[in-house]
Amino acid sequence: MKWQLIVVLILILTGSYLFFSTLIGPIEPMGRLGMVKLANPDMYPGHPHSQLLAEYAHGKGSKSALVVHFAGDSGYQHYMEGDVMIIEMAFIDTQGTGAEGPTNYLDSLKIALFGVPDGRYKFKIDGKEFSNFNSAMKYVNQIAAQNGQKGPIPMVWHGTARQGNPIFSQGCGFPLYFYIVWKYYGPVAAYYYTIKGMMLPYLSLPYKNFELQHASELQYYYVHDMLNYQ
Repeated sequence: MKWQLIVVLILILTGSYLFFSTLIGPIEPMGRLGMVKLANPDMYPGHPHSQLLAEYAHGKGSKSALVVHFAGDSGYQHYMEGDVMIIEMAFIDTQGTGAEGPTNYLDSLKIALFGVPDGRYKFKIDGKEFSNFNSAMKYVNQIAAQNGQKGPIPMVWHGTARQGNPIFSQGCGFPLYFYIVWKYYGPVAAYYYTIKGMMLPYLSLPYKNFELQHASELQYYYVHDMLNYQ
């Protein structure tokens, strides 16, 4: 019984630390935004995932939201969704493991155990490349401040899987989300908010049934340029 009480106390203290640290930190980790791509471009004013992210920001009383991606051809421009500033950040993996190729599970395991080595990622925002994380986040905060941001910025990873089963494949931006939480709040928080964040679409995504039931079709349409609406 004594060891059980100790475990409960540890869990309470850990949970309290994580909760209060994100209240005063610069980023509030929320989780995965979508499961498969519904339209191309991936994020733009009026896109269903963009509107959902703005709703998340409103629920947190935030004037901005951050969505993180794998770097592709997009410039990852910030834009307004109603009165919410949507800021996009993408990572460029200098070791070449990204959204286009097959998952390197050994590499993913090393990242999960030890975090992302400094210097491995470059970052892309508004068509600009940043060679280090601090410079990229300074730019993010400058953009958010233009819309009167106060307090932590809610953050999601885009989560859309262009191939494979979206239940298992965590999709676009997953490693960058993990990396950012690790950098700000440490490894325990990174594991906690990543696992918790995997549940977000099942709880809050209005289109989850449609995306899951039609995943293979939507992935085919996207890859073959059949979802281009702008």
